[in-house]
Amino acid sequence: MSEGTVPLTAGAGQPKGLLQQMEELMAALNADLSALKIEAGFPPDESQGA
Repeated sequence: MSEGTVPLTAGAGQPKGLLQQMEELMAALNADLSALKIEAGFPPDESQGA
């Protein structure tokens, strides 16, 4: 089950916490999705309410 795993190290070899790693992955995914929406011609999410 180790297929596709990412090493949990950063900087000077300190292990990252799982939460920190997940937050970084979610931020990257959100940035990618935002860029795709803009390319597709959708308006930015900023104009939408929560």
